[in-house]
Amino acid sequence: MKRSRQVPLNALKAFDAAARHMSFTKAGEELGMTQTAVSYQIKLLEDVLGEPLFLRRPRQVTLTDAGEKLAPRISEAFGIMDEALAAVGVETSEMLTIHSTATFAQQWLSRHIGAFQLKHPKIAVRIETSSNVIDFTREQADVAIRWGKGDWPGLGAHKIMRMDFTPMLSPKLAEQFEPLEEPADLLKLPIVSAGDTWWRQWFSAAGIDDPGLERFPRNKFGTQAMDAQIAIAGQGVAILNPGHFADEIAAGRLYQPFPLTLNDGRDYWLAYPENRRNIPKIRAFRTWLVETLPDKETGTAQ
Repeated sequence: MKRSRQVPLNALKAFDAAARHMSFTKAGEELGMTQTAVSYQIKLLEDVLGEPLFLRRPRQVTLTDAGEKLAPRISEAFGIMDEALAAVGVETSEMLTIHSTATFAQQWLSRHIGAFQLKHPKIAVRIETSSNVIDFTREQADVAIRWGKGDWPGLGAHKIMRMDFTPMLSPKLAEQFEPLEEPADLLKLPIVSAGDTWWRQWFSAAGIDDPGLERFPRNKFGTQAMDAQIAIAGQGVAILNPGHFADEIAAGRLYQPFPLTLNDGRDYWLAYPENRRNIPKIRAFRTWLVETLPDKETGTAQ
């Protein structure tokens, strides 16, 4: 009878962390181990399997074909173990890592996350921002705030905010260019991020098929939050999501000159690995977020 191979759990943990970070050093930081210890654990796993899992280059490691095949399965296995522990009430971690777009983090999450922590004082929160769509099998995150249609394979997703868009500017700038009687009048103003596809969609819906946006500087400021600050400073008209800037609108710092508001089918969603949906910290954050956001058009996609 063939003897089964004994795979050390610590070696699997080290491999999972290293595969997500593509770094033995960062894996060690996550696990509280030295880089050398991580390397040793992975070497043990490679010896058991009989083939390398990483290609080791100066200042860089990459997965081999075997490593590419193994990484998502190991990540899924740890997710299943976390869910099993959650089912009997064992909290495996008190740190909730939220990966978010910069604008959502700045305009909504940072203003409300204190309420979540008051309700769940034992859960510490770490917020990381990026415009990139993260891969949960490779990066350290419990949940993510994503912009899209909620159709990500293997992820649970809940719609949390409509991503409508419409032109906005400061009331003072609007006064300087009065009267703004029709959408074409906006083309007399500086256009912020004129290369944004939302502009062409909005002008087309307003009956202007060739607004001549190419004559404006093709600036890219990276986030709606940055575009909004430029508009608030009176330096141009930006195309923004009203849901993000309700406070600025209410305070009179931003003004929506025309009622036409569009949506291109992409909204904000809370996403997380489906196999970790019952982890207590994820379940607590999901419940709080869906209950707290004012958008009533929340939905669920699997």
